[in-house]
Formats: sequence, C-alpha cells, structure tokens
Amino acid sequence: MSDFKNVTLIKHPVVNRDLTILRDVNTNISEFRAAIKRIAMILAYHALKELPQTTFEVETPIQKTTGYDIDQGVMVVPILRAGLSLSDALLQFIPDARVGHLGMERNETTHQPEDYYSNIPDGVEDDMVLVVDPMLATGGSAHDALSFLEDKGAQHLRFVSLICAPEGLQKLEEEHPNVHTITAAIDDHLNDDAFIVPGLGDAGDRYFGTT
Repeated sequence: MSDFKNVTLIKHPVVNRDLTILRDVNTNISEFRAAIKRIAMILAYHALKELPQTTFEVETPIQKTTGYDIDQGVMVVPILRAGLSLSDALLQFIPDARVGHLGMERNETTHQPEDYYSNIPDGVEDDMVLVVDPMLATGGSAHDALSFLEDKGAQHLRFVSLICAPEGLQKLEEEHPNVHTITAAIDDHLNDDAFIVPGLGDAGDRYFGTT
C-alpha cells in the first residue's frame, strides 16, 4: 500500500527481482533493457485497468456469446528521452494507440526541467492519455508535461513511472489531484543533486548506453 491517495504501487515478486537488476550498478545494457521491458508490461496492465469497454455479440464455433472491445482511444506520451523505454510495453496492449512526444531535459544547475520539443496528436481531449517517464524525482518534468496536456484539453490523464521519490509524488498530488500514478517503487528521498535514493542512476543513460 501507498501513503499517497492517487498512487497505485505494484507489489509483485517479478517486479522486486527486476527492480534489483535495474538498481545493480553491474547490470549490463541488455539485462537492463530486458528488466525494464518486463516491469513496463506489468505497469501497462495496471495503467489500462479502467479502460471502458463496449459489448457485442460474437459467434464461437460452439455458440453465440458476448464479446468485448475497448471503448476509448488511448494516447501514450513519453517524456523524452527516457520515457521511450516504457512506451513500447503500452503499445503491446493497445497497438493502435496514438503516440505523442514531449521533450524535456534536466538543467544540471537548477535541477529543473527545460522544454525543447512537443508533438501531440489529435484526440487528446477524449483519449486516456498515459504520460510515461521511468523516474519521478522532483516532479518538475511530470508537472510540466501534465500541465501542457491539460492546457491542450486532456481530461483522462494517467502517469506511469518505474521509480518515484516521495517529493515528486507530493508535487503531483498537490498540483494534479485528478491524475493517478502507477509505479513499481516509492524510494526514500532525493539527494542534494535531486537524484532518487537509492534509485538506479540515470535511467535514460543506462537504457540508451550513454553513461
């Protein structure tokens, strides 16, 4: 359970194992990517649990029965570039989901996000919009991304993250009380450089091999 009312914290033996792989400084790039993919699939499953459904009649080889389909569009919006590591898992569940991109980079002096790119498809007003970023530290990038999408008219927002700091979750609950967060871990705190402790370092650098 989480102390944050708008957070789903996933507890699962496979998640615990793969988080350990991700945290380990000795994990190589292929193992790191594989572990992220496995956890991302579990996060995606939980993030999409509230999608509305429509029913219709379908005929099996035996008899007619009730069939189901998704009754809402889905849009995946990774925060570049690290968010790309989670977005493919969501597309495995919803192959026809639209994909937007928001480019933000951390200013290493101020520890605040700086925007450099945005490309959001049509449909943001009606779709379930899943903003994905593996690390929620100060919450600055997530806050900027969610605010940008809200200004575009997004009504059904979710935030999906691998590891969150309490400081970032607190910011999202204060600034975006209607946005639910799905995560695999809530770590202890941020250090003086605004990195999550214990964390796993820079997820983007480790995923893309730019450490």
